[in-house]
Amino acid sequence: MSEEITPDRHRFAIGTVGGPTAVIDYGGLRFVTDPTFDPPGDYGAYRKTAGPAVSPAALGRVDAVLLSHDLHWDNFDREGRVFARSAPLIVTGRQSAERLGASAIGLGDFEVHGIAEVRVHVVPAQHGPLDGERDDAGNINTEVHGFVLESAGLPTVYVSGDNAGIGPVKAIGAAFPGIDVAVLHAGAARVPGKNAGRALTLTSARAADVAALLDVGQVVAVHHEGWSVYSENFADLNREFAEAGIRSRLVPTKPGRWALRH
Repeated sequence: MSEEITPDRHRFAIGTVGGPTAVIDYGGLRFVTDPTFDPPGDYGAYRKTAGPAVSPAALGRVDAVLLSHDLHWDNFDREGRVFARSAPLIVTGRQSAERLGASAIGLGDFEVHGIAEVRVHVVPAQHGPLDGERDDAGNINTEVHGFVLESAGLPTVYVSGDNAGIGPVKAIGAAFPGIDVAVLHAGAARVPGKNAGRALTLTSARAADVAALLDVGQVVAVHHEGWSVYSENFADLNREFAEAGIRSRLVPTKPGRWALRH
């Protein structure tokens, strides 16, 4: 059985907290993605149905938050915002960084920020269908990014953020042909009032396509349980990965525990 996530660090480990939130130990650093630490509750168009499996205090010192976007509660809730502001660094997109202030570094697609021996690349994402509604800056839904982590002697890790499209994945695959592990935001998130209820994040079938397209050896799926916006769950992912012939690449997860640990 996998170990519980604690303040103890590993050279390489990935665990889930619930919703979109993952903990990534990488090259001596601890990263937390899209922090959501609220208890269950209502958020207007959707609700949180399960609290986090790990408290912020149980994570110990965190070196950086990787924030795909800041405007949606299911990726950045109230306690998640408090947590992020207590971290020494938030790596995110430029628009999010402008709203978040001094501790946030805003990067555009394929820009990189170094932290010790780790290179954090910001990569593109598409938060909805290709013909989806665009905001004033031309983003589908809102500005969203993913991330690629690189360091000598460690697996290259891709974190998708709330991406729903194949186009960004093709560009990422061309820029990083050796991705080893993908943390995919799946769950086919849907909000009735947005884009005719079409998926705003990866469907299970498309998540399998992304894994095959990038030829990643291991996939840790997040963003498929804990919020009412998710229309698909891990059973759907399991079925679609099996249908694609890549079931062995989908890593079983249990919130609060390490899914991968080297």
